[in-house]
Amino acid sequence: MPKKKTGQRKKAERQKARQKELRKARGNRPLAELPCNSVMECDKCQRRQKNRAFCYFCQSIQRLPQCCSCGKVKCMLKTGDCVIKHPGTFTTGLGMVGAICDFCEAWVCHSRKCLQTHACTCALIDAACVECERDVWSHGGRIFNCHFCKNFLCEDDQFEHQASCQVLDQESFKCMSCNRQGQYSCLRCKTCYCEDHVRRKGFKYDNKQKIPCPKCGFDTEETKELSMSTRTHKYGRQQMSFGDHDDNEDEGAVGYGSYSYDDYGDDDDDDDDDEYDEEDDDDDDDEEEDEDEDEGEDKKS
Repeated sequence: MPKKKTGQRKKAERQKARQKELRKARGNRPLAELPCNSVMECDKCQRRQKNRAFCYFCQSIQRLPQCCSCGKVKCMLKTGDCVIKHPGTFTTGLGMVGAICDFCEAWVCHSRKCLQTHACTCALIDAACVECERDVWSHGGRIFNCHFCKNFLCEDDQFEHQASCQVLDQESFKCMSCNRQGQYSCLRCKTCYCEDHVRRKGFKYDNKQKIPCPKCGFDTEETKELSMSTRTHKYGRQQMSFGDHDDNEDEGAVGYGSYSYDDYGDDDDDDDDDEYDEEDDDDDDDEEEDEDEDEGEDKKS
């Protein structure tokens, strides 16, 4: 018969399980909650931006720099792994700073652990926006991940991209290798695959995990669980513009609907001009007839 667990034993097991969950959650933190991508407000220009060493707009230094690895703004360790020892005193400001990250453009504190590990584990190493192709140093906003394709997005393009992300780069839901209906869709390649062509030959798949895309390796999703749509082409009258037209601008397909209100106004003016022209022609004809009659009378006399 097994021994009955004591209260101390149960408490130790619960604490061990809790520490395991914390370590697992630390590796799966969302990008918006990381200290290197936190919100910062400049002390001088009062503009909100991503956490960085210098203000993106006025280039001023923050009064309380925040570490992009651990997120602290004040070092209170009396005996720790600080590179610069400060026994008995707490450090803030530039006294806590040890380096600047080359990827996220933010301060790194003088902790030995942050200085050694942050450059290798920075989440913004290749954080270039998939829409505008700008990196962290090219804009002052924060970086986000697309909910569907997991690509990096800047603060300006995140909503517009996610609204149009579930669109295939093909005109139907058929598989790329055959004409059967695609049951699995890759949100990064924007393609569909059937049950046979989504699996590679000679490779064993885990039933508990999602099937990776055979082209890029990204996890595929079932098409029926997504709001996927196909790419459409709009032919015919695609431009319905009302206003002044510039002859120098390159316009696309212009149909019957490309007339402007000014054109309609010009037509009315042309009609009025035609009426005046007709009246002038009648007057000219009357004058010519009078001249002909005068000439005939002169000849008779």
